[in-house]
Amino acid sequence: MAAARSAADVEFPGVLHDVCSAVHPLALASPFFAEFNLPARGVTLAVPEIAYANPLPGRPAAIAYHDLARTSTELDDGASWRRLLGPLVTNFAAVVDFMLGDKRSVPAALLPAMHLGLRMLAQGTPAWRSLAGEDSRALFTGVAAHAISRLPSLVSAGAGLMLATLAHSVGWPIPVGGSQVIADALIDDLRAHGGELTAGVEVTSPPGGVVVFDTAPTTLLHVYRDALPDRYAKALRRYRFGSGAAKVDFVLSDEIPWPDSRLSQAPTLHLGGTREQMARAEAEVAAGRHADWPMVLAASPHLADPGRVDGAGRRPFWTYAHVPSGSTVDATETVTRVVERLAPGFRDVVVAARSVPAARMVEHNANYVGGDISVGANSVWRAIAGPTPRLNPWRTPVPGCTCVRRPLHPAPGCTACPVITPHAPCCGTNSASPTCLS
Repeated sequence: MAAARSAADVEFPGVLHDVCSAVHPLALASPFFAEFNLPARGVTLAVPEIAYANPLPGRPAAIAYHDLARTSTELDDGASWRRLLGPLVTNFAAVVDFMLGDKRSVPAALLPAMHLGLRMLAQGTPAWRSLAGEDSRALFTGVAAHAISRLPSLVSAGAGLMLATLAHSVGWPIPVGGSQVIADALIDDLRAHGGELTAGVEVTSPPGGVVVFDTAPTTLLHVYRDALPDRYAKALRRYRFGSGAAKVDFVLSDEIPWPDSRLSQAPTLHLGGTREQMARAEAEVAAGRHADWPMVLAASPHLADPGRVDGAGRRPFWTYAHVPSGSTVDATETVTRVVERLAPGFRDVVVAARSVPAARMVEHNANYVGGDISVGANSVWRAIAGPTPRLNPWRTPVPGCTCVRRPLHPAPGCTACPVITPHAPCCGTNSASPTCLS
């Protein structure tokens, strides 16, 4: 449940920060959440008119509206944006099914999968220049950067296409009351079915019965130790984590003074500049160096949930910057400088800032090794093979033990629960009460 938590500011308790995710693109679209039906369980999901936006230096911002037609109209070359995403938006459910699937099975809907595959090749290779217009290119690159990998790449293209498709179909919902309300709904349902939740306890020895690990695969090394076959243990030791994220939560006294007034209604912002600037920054981080202008993702959840503004008008501003794995650098000044560059006067509305360097992200969630919130280096090989090359990547050599966590599954955008599919028989046939570790 660590990805869906909220906490009051330590100094201004009326300001609510989201500890991890603030915006949930898959909260209405993933097969699990579609069936779970959060709204029916009392969770209000506000879908803003603007899904996300990309401020650009010295020119109007690029805006991704919930409405694809409006988005295309306001872009310099909206026709190329419409060609890229139109067929995917029409078949968004098939796009989600493929991206959340095992990447091995024959897709149930072949034509949408072909549309997606061709667009991944176009946007995940040097051919990505086929998308016309500086604003369109930046708008796609910003959403693709959620994958935290080099740009262009097939991994970032796949993540970007799915997230952009969701923006123009179901939208990017923001839970009213903070992300904690999603975790609370899941916990309530677990307990209603007789389940128990134990938090804050490190598991260091094998639990009995069937066990589902929604953790970094390397956790199995610490729990099972010598019980793991040598070959499997060696494969787990070769598992690689990706670049890190450094988080900065701001408390603001007023709205950010964006030069483009449309941005004042954009809850989600990609603050990486142009496509070329974002690509350079991600290459620097992948090489283990801090970028002067790193990719910064930001959210103003109060724009969709006004209850997040306290009685004195203070409001949260959620951000994180891409940094090298294990970075100990406090990103407050870096993020402040990036926002100030795009919105002069930002410093004047900052009341307070709370920083968590990448190296300390593991204190909140033990799976975030080095600040890697993807819990594994994102690559096509990992997306297909899982943590170790096995016929069924979820199964382990330990009887009754399954590991359902792997990079890109369920993909950036849905990190509140493990994904159980027909290809991931995690509970076997004889266990009514499995233990799930996360």
